Amino acid sequence: MAEHWPGGFFNNGVLLIEQTYSWRQKAATLLSILYPIFITQLAYCAINFFDTTMSGHASPDDLAGVAIGSNLWMPVFTAVGGVLLAVTPIMAQLHGAKRSVEVPAVVAQGIYLALLLAAATIGLGAVTVTALLGQLNLEPAVFSIAQRFLGAIALGVAPFFVNMVLRNFIDALGYTRVTMLIALCALPINICLNYILVFGKFGFPRLGGVGSGYASALTYWCITIMSVLVVQKVAPFRDYRLLTNWSRPSWPALKEQLGIGLPIGIAIFCETSIFGVVALFMSHFGTLTIAAHQAAINFVSLIYMLPLSISMALTIVVGFETGARRLGDARQYGFLGIGTAVCLALISAGVLVLYNEPVAALYSDDSAVKLLIQSFLVYAAFFQLSDAVAAPIQGILRGYKDVTVTFVMALVSYWVIGLPVGYWLAGDSSYGAYGYWIGFIVGLAAGAVGLAVRLSYVQRRTSRLTEE
Repeated sequence: MAEHWPGGFFNNGVLLIEQTYSWRQKAATLLSILYPIFITQLAYCAINFFDTTMSGHASPDDLAGVAIGSNLWMPVFTAVGGVLLAVTPIMAQLHGAKRSVEVPAVVAQGIYLALLLAAATIGLGAVTVTALLGQLNLEPAVFSIAQRFLGAIALGVAPFFVNMVLRNFIDALGYTRVTMLIALCALPINICLNYILVFGKFGFPRLGGVGSGYASALTYWCITIMSVLVVQKVAPFRDYRLLTNWSRPSWPALKEQLGIGLPIGIAIFCETSIFGVVALFMSHFGTLTIAAHQAAINFVSLIYMLPLSISMALTIVVGFETGARRLGDARQYGFLGIGTAVCLALISAGVLVLYNEPVAALYSDDSAVKLLIQSFLVYAAFFQLSDAVAAPIQGILRGYKDVTVTFVMALVSYWVIGLPVGYWLAGDSSYGAYGYWIGFIVGLAAGAVGLAVRLSYVQRRTSRLTEE
């Protein structure tokens, strides 16, 4: 007898995302998986949002320092998350093929990989951060805040990478509401810690922007502890005995995860690191422009959680249907996901154009900074449609385990097209700092077209292989 759980059904120890027979059923299934993922992503992104906004109310130097630190940390954070995301399509296809007994070993190898990546991240950061910040021509106060902020964040890197694997395990089973609840529990913890450490409340020293780094690290520990307790104590996850039936490191298993995860991680790094590189170039326009640019990027990152969440949900359902050899159903889920993302992008673009003034006020009380933020947000509205096409297609391709070409397209669209166009416009025209944002728009549009062509090819190829 099946027990009903959020996001799916659990029967005899195996989660079943139900086979669907109509567009309406597919829309309901996609929505039931999607909206908790979106809320979870929004909650994680909100941690960075509150780090930035609360630091901004400490001082413009704190805002600039935390913004610079965040833009160096976020590409690494998202790239490693992309590598560890390999767990999701692997497990989704295993469930579609009814081979769920192999799932615990996949999770164990994912945790080994997470710890290795955490060690590499901390070691690389210790060697490079000071030198990298030294190339930015930052004011001494901003330099110090950014450096100490990153040092504080490092305290939470290892547990949070492990949590990514546990989250992917839970989500791939369809229980996306569980990870949503964990993230929602963590968010108020982060806000309270920010309030205490940034502003020096309840007898704690006033740490300014650096305090937000410690707040995030402590929040990462809390999230991981909650995830471990869930997979150990709560049905159906405890039935997998992830942390008791432990498997040894396996190079073939790690190689499979790296084969899928590395292209995903590098593609995501290409996307996110370009914002960090542009932040470095923005240093030539002064502290106020840096602060405004980073604040605008921070808010745009919140909006990006919509297409990104659709992408993650599509990886689950497309991977499940592909594993079950229902390729027509997988294709229909793709159409639904892209259509939903485009509709939501039109709404978010309207918000950026019509309501950028109150958004800017969230980040700063300085009138000059607020005007600059508003201008950047208007440019951001124009690349929402490209994001709405590109992100869901990336999720669909991951469901098919087709990830290498996605990396190549991300590299070309952002670094070969977008950044050079932005650099040229910013340096050789009257656009100034806004030229980089036009470069973003051009690069994203090129990437969306390339990904659409690749998806069409993969779907035709997969259909032919199945028929044979």
